[in-house]
Amino acid sequence: MPVRSPAGSRRPRRRAATLTAIPLLLAAAALLTGSSAQAAPEAAGPPPAAPAPRCSPAHRITQTLDGGTVWRMCWHYEGNAGLVLDDVSYQPKGERAPVAVLTTAKLAQIHVPYDDGGNEYDDLTGQGFAQGLMALDPAECPGGTIKTVRVPGAYDPAHPDVSGLCATTRARGHAYRMGPYPGERAGTYQLQGKDLLLYTVNKVGWYEYISEWRFAGDGTMTLQVGATGTVSPSDYDAGDGRGAPLGKGAKDYATSHSHNVFWRLNFGLDGSATNKVEQVDSATTLRPDGSTPTIRTTRTPVTKELAGDTGALRWWRVVSDAGRNRDGHPRSYEIVPGASSKYTGRGYTRHDIYFTEYKKCEQFASNNLANCGEGAGRSVDTWVNGQPLKHPIAWVNIGFHHIARDEDQEPMPVHWQGFQLVPRDVTAMNPLTPPALSGHNGHYG
Repeated sequence: MPVRSPAGSRRPRRRAATLTAIPLLLAAAALLTGSSAQAAPEAAGPPPAAPAPRCSPAHRITQTLDGGTVWRMCWHYEGNAGLVLDDVSYQPKGERAPVAVLTTAKLAQIHVPYDDGGNEYDDLTGQGFAQGLMALDPAECPGGTIKTVRVPGAYDPAHPDVSGLCATTRARGHAYRMGPYPGERAGTYQLQGKDLLLYTVNKVGWYEYISEWRFAGDGTMTLQVGATGTVSPSDYDAGDGRGAPLGKGAKDYATSHSHNVFWRLNFGLDGSATNKVEQVDSATTLRPDGSTPTIRTTRTPVTKELAGDTGALRWWRVVSDAGRNRDGHPRSYEIVPGASSKYTGRGYTRHDIYFTEYKKCEQFASNNLANCGEGAGRSVDTWVNGQPLKHPIAWVNIGFHHIARDEDQEPMPVHWQGFQLVPRDVTAMNPLTPPALSGHNGHYG
């Protein structure tokens, strides 16, 4: 076997001359943290004004985060999907104008089949998910604002307005950290970040779903659903024959089931609906002499509708055809799925991601309510039929197989499932880069 070099023998990221040439003032500046320490590249002339939002003031959200990043969006509430975000844009400090990212984003289904085959639910389009919007206590939205939501088809028509949307910020820990090598005369660059957090709680039967939308200062979005509430006591029948015992002894068994959560994303990068999709695959080749394997990465344009499955080294990105960053690279967002338990019992849950050509009637991944025409089908898998992608819609499927445990009683701890949208080449550097490092773009020194 080849002998590996010790970690300490790796080439330093800075040349030796740099280690002794850093002025003390620069080292002191490097210790600064927070928004005052972020890069602010100058541009000629005043920046253009942000476009006027296409919603009323009550439905606008604007938040400035760590490093001067500004997120802007509108929201509305639908009678099946619940919260919908519109016209989501991201403007890092130093960018002259907001970067449009999403035209719309929403939940597209929560599919809940039970292991014993006795029950199967589509919580959004069949179980009154939107009508189950819960009122939030101010303690649940610390430092934020609870917005009033008018619920279409409210269970109580006399009281359709619910204080049910929290808009706040929440600490996320390190946005970055870069410290010196031992003996190096340099400061530590670090920033503690905050996210813009939007969330609602929707009650369906015994479950309560917390739908979170997080927006970070570096442009990352985290979309996740947490299930809490309580285990249904009517399911203590061990109907699946495999449920885990709850309570004393082996009398009560909760029936196991799945939560298959879908999101529908209508990208509009740089204001264009005709974004492109790329699939990235990396193949590993083992070497006969036992030395380090090689990896080759290929990018394949996705030109037709696709039902895709994640792999160890596979991912997708949506690429702008209208805008580039300051390095001349096309802006894009990478879809980064979280942990998922794939449910193979239905065609629409057998794949991790779908890209379909936009059709207004295609709104829900299963039990789609709109009539899309004869033979069109009512689930996302039936819409993937080889049509060219000109205006792609992304559908992300994240599954969770819930085998109840004693700790689920009571209330049930939140179990989360979700994914991230991560900027790739949206800016030329980390949008939170401190001024002292603003020249470190590409090869430097």
